Order: sequence, then C-alpha cells, then structure tokens
Amino acid sequence: MAIRGIHHVAIITANYARSRDFYLHTLGFTLVSEHYRAARDSWKLNLALPDGCEIELFSFPNPPARPSRPEACGLRHLALATTSLDADIARLASLGVVCEPVRVDEYTDRRFTFLADPDGLPIELYEVPA
Repeated sequence: MAIRGIHHVAIITANYARSRDFYLHTLGFTLVSEHYRAARDSWKLNLALPDGCEIELFSFPNPPARPSRPEACGLRHLALATTSLDADIARLASLGVVCEPVRVDEYTDRRFTFLADPDGLPIELYEVPA
C-alpha cells in the first residue's frame, strides 16, 4: 500500500448555508470549489485546510440525524490541529461558539477542547507545537 495521508473528510449537513458559513467564516477554511448537483438536489463544497487535507461538505434533502449520544459506531469526531488553542477558543467565543473546558490528553500531555458544528458534529481542537 502507498497511502500518503488523509485526502479529505466528507460531512453531510442538514442546513447547507449555515454549515457553509461555519466552515468558511467561523473555522476559516479555504474555498476550493462549490457545485450544485441538480440531479441530486445537492450542494458539494470543497474546503481546504492549511496542510492540504480537504473537507467535502454535502447537502442532501432530509438527511437523517446523526446519532451521537450514546456514541454510535462510526466516525467519532473531526480533530483539527492548532498551534494556539487559547487564541482559537477566544475567537470562537467572540463568534458565539461554545467550547468545552480545556482538557489535557493523559498520554501526550497536549491540551484540547471540543465544540460542535451546526449539525452537532463534534470537532476537537488539539494543540500541537508551532
């Protein structure tokens, strides 16, 4: 196998406009492309992270809710690396985004917090060295 890393993560949203705004403006991802797929009545938005990984944001009519509590089998959360956890938490708070209290990973001694996207998908901000 010649796997080189994660290329993208796909997320389905219940409210395309709200999630588009959250990932572009609240989290600051970069717009790569945006397409409306009439045959599926669906939007597909490609967003880039600084490391080259992408998020594909999809809308579909009436998607089922994501089971989260108790945690369901499957993707648990999206973890984003940050070099400035405190500044990111302050920026998010200024935009009305609530973050959980900061915790410390017992195995790595790195700090992290969780927030939720507009559909309740857990997003972890994990502090890494600059």
